[in-house]
Amino acid sequence: MTQINRPLRPRRHSLCRFPSRTVAAASALLLALTGCSADGSGAHSGASGKRHGRHAPVWRTDPGSIAALGDSITAGFDACTVLADCPRVSWATGTDPAVDSLARRLVDRPATHSWNFARTGALMSDLPEQVASAVRRKPELVTVLIGANDACRVNEAAMTPEFRFRDDFERSMRQLRRALPHTQVYVAAVPDLLRLWSEGRKNPLGKQVWKLGLCGSMLRDPDDLTKAAQDRRAGVQQRVKAYNSAMAQVCGKDPLCRFDPSVFDYRFTGRQLSTWDWFHPGARGQKELAALAYRVVTRPGR
Repeated sequence: MTQINRPLRPRRHSLCRFPSRTVAAASALLLALTGCSADGSGAHSGASGKRHGRHAPVWRTDPGSIAALGDSITAGFDACTVLADCPRVSWATGTDPAVDSLARRLVDRPATHSWNFARTGALMSDLPEQVASAVRRKPELVTVLIGANDACRVNEAAMTPEFRFRDDFERSMRQLRRALPHTQVYVAAVPDLLRLWSEGRKNPLGKQVWKLGLCGSMLRDPDDLTKAAQDRRAGVQQRVKAYNSAMAQVCGKDPLCRFDPSVFDYRFTGRQLSTWDWFHPGARGQKELAALAYRVVTRPGR
């Protein structure tokens, strides 16, 4: 687990504890000579007149263990077979060398030091429960990719409100920090659902699958280009952007949290989508997600 080096506090010298009254003049001289503060704390004032604070947490680019949280994307749903999770191709903890997951790239023993707690269909409100499972393993890195299901509802009215989404994410982060103050957190943006519509609708079979009710708020009537339909899709897209903004802001307050906007910005095509539903990432898409995450996790500095 990442350790934070704390500077040693200066030992209190006996000269910093002053008798009263009779040695007031001598005390003033000793203050000047020893650098003791008037309250006897022994703190030294530098050129700035400030005490030395604790060292800022340092991001490690080589975590020794990973716990993955999230939804069907991280569970590998529809990436291998229809209507089934396939965690072996998960971008975060998968074992398939063709995907080369984040765990395979970073962890010496991924089989015993990486865990996938993602659940198909999970909403942001389910994240605290996944956090509770993850903290028992004491991972050095936690990955989070969640939020698509909050926007992908039967209609726009059913989408999770932004304030509730933010509250649930903040609650999850507080819960994680209380249990694991030194664990690093990688948070991926919610993917671009409008691009998903524009790319997936190019496949006739994909559009037939979407008619079963998949992500109705965005994918309903994929060939409807009326203003009402375009406004509906734009509303879903704005909600996704609001979710990403909320996670970026909350994560930005934590020195051991990195938010990755590239998952939203990535210009994927149908080649990265599942051939079962043209919605979830296929194995190629999982590989791209792993590469994006690896670049952020291994980036030096803050």
